[in-house]
Amino acid sequence: MKAERIILGIDPGTNIMGYGLISCKGKNIELISMGILKLGKYSNHPLKLKKIFERTLNLIKEYKPDELAIEAPFFGKNIQSMLKLGRAQGVAMAAALFKDIPIFEYSPKKIKQSITGKGNASKEQVAAMLANLISINTSPEYLDATDALAAAVCHYFQKNINSEGNKYSGWKSFINQNPERIK
Repeated sequence: MKAERIILGIDPGTNIMGYGLISCKGKNIELISMGILKLGKYSNHPLKLKKIFERTLNLIKEYKPDELAIEAPFFGKNIQSMLKLGRAQGVAMAAALFKDIPIFEYSPKKIKQSITGKGNASKEQVAAMLANLISINTSPEYLDATDALAAAVCHYFQKNINSEGNKYSGWKSFINQNPERIK
């Protein structure tokens, strides 16, 4: 495993796509960037997908991430919404695949559980935990950015192996192995 790696997290959406990038150096996680892509002004669904693909490629070109962590679509009441969300996820994944970046997919419940310890945590709870974990100084315009950041941090927890060979299985595990990080 590389000494330093950059993880791009994406919260796919057809109205708003969130993204977050973190740098991982050993036990340290640092925020590189986070933001959103507003897609509501485009009425044409294929055009929205094109914009998602282009933005993802631009993020990859600018920050050169080593891995992509993406939130998986979840089944809701509206099957059409789920299909559109799946397409949004697919084009973001296609952009990463086009640049040979490994993709890791996590369910919303797994991401929330990894960050807060609860799979049914609210977006606000996830954002608050992230603010404590990686010292986010700015409040994102939309919670989609912190959701994307949560996907990246979740991936870090799932894949990080410290010098003793321990894996972080979530927030609680990280705290137990890093008590000095608690403020």
